[in-house]
Amino acid sequence: MTTETIVRILLAIIPVIIAITFHEVAHGYAALALGDQTARDQGRLSFNPLKHIDRVGTIIVPGFLLISQLLTVGRIVFMFGWAKPVPVSAWKFSNPRRGMAFVAMAGPAMNFVLAWLAALILIWGTAATSNSLIAVALFDFILVNLALGLFNLLPIPPLDGGRVVVGFLPEGLARAWAGIERYGILIVLGALVVLPHAFGVDPIGDVFGYVLPWALRIVVSLAGHDV
Repeated sequence: MTTETIVRILLAIIPVIIAITFHEVAHGYAALALGDQTARDQGRLSFNPLKHIDRVGTIIVPGFLLISQLLTVGRIVFMFGWAKPVPVSAWKFSNPRRGMAFVAMAGPAMNFVLAWLAALILIWGTAATSNSLIAVALFDFILVNLALGLFNLLPIPPLDGGRVVVGFLPEGLARAWAGIERYGILIVLGALVVLPHAFGVDPIGDVFGYVLPWALRIVVSLAGHDV
């Protein structure tokens, strides 16, 4: 492993930590805005990453994806990870299902905002455009946040997209869809690992191969750069 690769890995780890931390804090603040103080009372409305780290979801899984992509294709094309969930007491919302949907949307929304802010700096910041290392770090930050936000919008509980679906479906269908949550992570890991390696089918990768470049173009365009 070359020194350049090691530096790239170190520079890419920071965006992952920031993206996941801000994602979780956004959930907590959204819940607080809707009347639930649980996250605040338990000290989870903190931008200290140590408050949100899950050993597997925040370190091992993203680290493996990060290193394997940088070593094989030289860039980040997909990112998946999770942190310790911010505690939410949905019964404190006036409409628990709808409230949880809005809390769920806050995490990906935060990631998209972070990606846009990084695009602004990358496009308009003199220091960023004159320093290739900073430019690469900012670009990786954009991709990490877009990938994390988009992935969490997959409509599979317990991912944020699954909670959004549960929040807006009719009650009967919502209960049925919420029942998938106990198998949700297995479904996701099966689609990520088993299908591509055992059957040569990569539905999530195929979707991201189209959606991620599209999202990147939108973010860059919103930052004021014609694409």
